[in-house]
Amino acid sequence: MALRLHHLPPRIACGAFILNTGITKRSLDVEAATGLRDQAAVAFAPLKKIDPVRFGKILSTSEIILGAALLVPVVPTWLAAAGLTGFSGALMRMYFMTPGLTRDDGIRPAPAGMAIARDVFMLGSGLGLLIDELTDRPGIQSIPAWKQR
Repeated sequence: MALRLHHLPPRIACGAFILNTGITKRSLDVEAATGLRDQAAVAFAPLKKIDPVRFGKILSTSEIILGAALLVPVVPTWLAAAGLTGFSGALMRMYFMTPGLTRDDGIRPAPAGMAIARDVFMLGSGLGLLIDELTDRPGIQSIPAWKQR
């Protein structure tokens, strides 16, 4: 499938943001890498066993690859969107599982959770792109039959 014009805004916005954060994390010091690893380990406990500097490099490389995949038009939208949805879904898991990031209702962000809560827009972009790709397949109707009459 060819890249559609309406796929460009979410791909460019999310891709540029993620690529920038990945490049920024390339030179993390031990303390910053440890903080990121420990925050991620709240939602994904096995990460606690990874060396913090190694975790920082893996995270940085992953973000650079995902950001580039979103920006490069030869990468199929379904693939880039699947990566974006998985990445932002992991961020949302971390947001919901980390104490102090949400208010007492467990959903709305506390001041400390605003930075991660904003990533919900990336999740929405990824899901929107995936839904658009999946409903554009032969045999799948995106408009209910009763509305087509």
